[in-house]
Amino acid sequence: MLWIVESTAAYVLQTILYELKNGQEYTMGKLEVAHDEPSGEDHLDVERAVRERYSEASKMAEQSLCCPVEYDTKYLDILPTELIERDYGCGDPSRYLHSNETVLDLGSGGGKICYIAAQIVGAGGRVIGVDMNDDMLELARRFRQEIGNRIGYHNVDFYKARIQDLALDIERFEQYLQANPVQSTDQWWTAHSEAERMRREEPMIANDSIDVIVSNCVLNLVDVAAREQLFCEMLRVLRRGGRAVISDIVSDEPIPEHLKSDPKLWSGCISGAFVEEDFLAAFARAGFYGMEIVSRQEQPWATIEGIEFRSVTVSAYKGKDGPCLDHHQAVIYNGPWERVRDDDGHTLRRGQRTAVCAKTFEIYTSSPYAEHVTPVPPYTQVPDDLAVPYDCHRGDIRHPRETKGQQFKKTLLPVSDSCCQEECDC
Repeated sequence: MLWIVESTAAYVLQTILYELKNGQEYTMGKLEVAHDEPSGEDHLDVERAVRERYSEASKMAEQSLCCPVEYDTKYLDILPTELIERDYGCGDPSRYLHSNETVLDLGSGGGKICYIAAQIVGAGGRVIGVDMNDDMLELARRFRQEIGNRIGYHNVDFYKARIQDLALDIERFEQYLQANPVQSTDQWWTAHSEAERMRREEPMIANDSIDVIVSNCVLNLVDVAAREQLFCEMLRVLRRGGRAVISDIVSDEPIPEHLKSDPKLWSGCISGAFVEEDFLAAFARAGFYGMEIVSRQEQPWATIEGIEFRSVTVSAYKGKDGPCLDHHQAVIYNGPWERVRDDDGHTLRRGQRTAVCAKTFEIYTSSPYAEHVTPVPPYTQVPDDLAVPYDCHRGDIRHPRETKGQQFKKTLLPVSDSCCQEECDC
């Protein structure tokens, strides 16, 4: 079979789906099998259904594509009405951003969340929007100069890429294809190698470069076969300690195949919805920690055949990898539960000085754990070169003498009976 690519779009569609099936690259033979033997949701061209519907929605507002969302109006004042009307989302992840952060918006659409984020992070921050839809990108870019002038700085950029493949800038790759047309299998493989080189040597979004990833009702539009790669890409680009804050539609029950095969329901953020508990589990499988539902719609947005669909916003963090070294640190879990277990298998018991390694101590003294624990650092810091490997999964109790030091003999008596009152400096 001779695979001749007659257009850039056709080639891009073929070559950049290398990661979609079980982490394996699609060869031409595998592509042929996939077309000859479709099953279940393979009957539906997910990307085409989403692309066509959102292209139309970029030109005329479609109310059925979104949930009612209340945004802080002070960030909307500078936005053109066109951007506000043609925004399709189910939550507001921008409310969890801070100044000076580098933000990546997956599936940025018309750019509304990006332009809100631009105001929150300020001139010291940066916002990157990624979308695959040409019409939506055109809408977002149309107002970039105007909005930047209004807020007094320009800190927003938009790129064309699939959100499950953040290393390949498709517009740069299309420029390569225009200069090097593909008319034979040898040229096909050469172009494929160039795409791999771009990913490896000139990634669009570099490793460990993003403080916060946001997304608003987009992950459910990605083909199920590409979702493992999607979550791995999110983890790759985040800095250590960085976080993802994702608003999306989830279901309370598994979605039957006949609904998954409906292009209107899929592009309408229904057929591709994650089952609620599976959404959180997907972050855990990729290596995130501290997953938390920070917002959940009380009433369902839609109900089909008894299955409820609602909006949730989930936050998740990166940074639980690395060596475990003992610096004589401990944390006290404050409650209210009698005991809790984290995503890495550590068990904390209420009120007890649980021994932890330096890596876990750093995690627990940052969001989202800091408000739930009391840190117990050592009186004398342990130098890195003297720290020894330590397995804190055992849940050992740290003896106070380990924290204070075996030779600690200090005596300090209160100066009066009222010493520990708030007005006393004791």
